[in-house]
Amino acid sequence: QVHLVESGGGLVQAGGSLRLSCAASGGTFSRYDLAWFRQAPGKRREFVAAIRWNGGGTYYVDSVKGRFTISRDNAKNTVFLQMNSLKPEDTAAYICALDKDSLYVSETWYYVASKYNSWGQGTQVTVSS
Repeated sequence: QVHLVESGGGLVQAGGSLRLSCAASGGTFSRYDLAWFRQAPGKRREFVAAIRWNGGGTYYVDSVKGRFTISRDNAKNTVFLQMNSLKPEDTAAYICALDKDSLYVSETWYYVASKYNSWGQGTQVTVSS
């Protein structure tokens, strides 16, 4: 069983930056696809970004392209989400997800929550206007 713990959330003004981290324990981290989702109160969980296990591709929802960057450090079993130019609509709980199978079907498969089989508890990001 892989355990995921997020950190780095907080309160920031619009236009500011935050860097989220998600540390994994258990399993072979370097072989897993990883992703960030977010969920605002009363809204559905939304895909934000993903990175393939071999570093061969990164994927982003259109609303964060050019502002957010996902990366991974396999030596530290950690995935990061660098968030710049934050907007009030980015306010949400940000949740780390992992796919132990790392199955590639298509790019759009990375956007789907059911691809991922381990989830963190989330870290809150609040962007004030």
